[in-house]
Amino acid sequence: MKLVHWISTGGLIALAAATAYAQQAQPRPAALSQARPAPRMTIPVKALLPATTTLFDNYVARNTMPGIVGAFGVGNGPTLFPSAGRISDDAGAPAVSPDSLWRVYSMSKPITGMAAMMLIEDGKLNLDDPVSKYIPAFKDMKVATSPDTSLASRPATRPITIRNLLTHTAGLGYSIVTKGALLKEYERLGILPASVNAAMEEKMRLVRPTSLEAFANRVATLPLIADPGTKWSYSIGLDVMGRVIEVASGMSFERFVQTRLFDPLKMKSSFWQVPQSEVGRLATNYAFVGDTRTPLDPAATSVFLQKPSFPYGGAGLVMSARDYDRFLHMIQDGGTLDGVRVMKLETIALATSNLLPAGVTYGGVSGGTGGTKGSNMGFGAGGSVVLETMPNGPGKGTYAWGGAAGTVAWVDPLKRTRGNVMVNYFPADRIPLREDVVAALQQDAARLRR
Repeated sequence: MKLVHWISTGGLIALAAATAYAQQAQPRPAALSQARPAPRMTIPVKALLPATTTLFDNYVARNTMPGIVGAFGVGNGPTLFPSAGRISDDAGAPAVSPDSLWRVYSMSKPITGMAAMMLIEDGKLNLDDPVSKYIPAFKDMKVATSPDTSLASRPATRPITIRNLLTHTAGLGYSIVTKGALLKEYERLGILPASVNAAMEEKMRLVRPTSLEAFANRVATLPLIADPGTKWSYSIGLDVMGRVIEVASGMSFERFVQTRLFDPLKMKSSFWQVPQSEVGRLATNYAFVGDTRTPLDPAATSVFLQKPSFPYGGAGLVMSARDYDRFLHMIQDGGTLDGVRVMKLETIALATSNLLPAGVTYGGVSGGTGGTKGSNMGFGAGGSVVLETMPNGPGKGTYAWGGAAGTVAWVDPLKRTRGNVMVNYFPADRIPLREDVVAALQQDAARLRR
């Protein structure tokens, strides 16, 4: 009955208030030995979150998606994992669980952002260090004068900094948003740090660099879209940050993330390459054309079973809802989880504060990218942040981001609430998932107030 007390005394109500931010912003099999056992609960999740579980059930019943799982928590109470459906349309596909594996795409960016903040805490990086201190090729950058039509350029007026990489203010482009002449040059040089499916990967590998070092050095040869520190523009900044982390830490990027984040947080279902032994819990990613859902990256032949050209800090991770909840729980609790401290409270506070350069504002991105948008928002270390506490809404420092295949995550360190939702389909904004989930959680909170 402790769980009932937790909810009835305001836990879920606080959670629903915090998830209003997502409206602006945009199981592992028991036989596996490394599975983390689910907490024992005497009351089914459906009884605690009836509107939310009904929403998920209806998504599946209406064939909107094959399956979905959420992870919602308040303080140190047990995380609630409503779920519905299966991990694919295939006959006999396993039911969705907290330990099913999903392509989180740009939800990799907060992981990379927090890894960089650890090195700032260690004194090995500074927010306003020039990136050229770690990657000399970035010393003399150029800015395209008409990036949509030409590669003509002029010298940049200032250097790119660590702050710029973390906040998408470096002036770097992105193949999902850049257009024209500069986009063609990105594609020609293989500045494509993402995996989609095996067929596309075969073509991308022909031109993509084969290491983070080569990738970063090649990026440095391209003109910027704006002077560093003058404009927010969604970018490959967190991918370049992976190379900075390698240089500053003296170890590979993936090893740093594994040893400093995943291992101490017991995140055993987070992969740059999904082991063949785990393919049975990997969801299939789908693409919608109109109302037709087609497998884009079937689990059995997924590109994520291959070793990537290098670890993509902006879009490369496959994770479970349980693992992402543990990451968010650590942020919620000021850098600790289960008695293990991985970051200082002051570092978390800095990471979830507005790190944008003076004079730069964040206006959001399209829902198709998986990012967030809305008023009262700035940008922190790899994710958007709420600037001021909102009445009956998220607290100052609420930190969030989403993924291109529909996933979404947020954490409110002030009110100590968190949530993530896992699905896998393109485009991410095919349905108003974030708005629907917020409304359902608010209904559940209202029911508890009666």
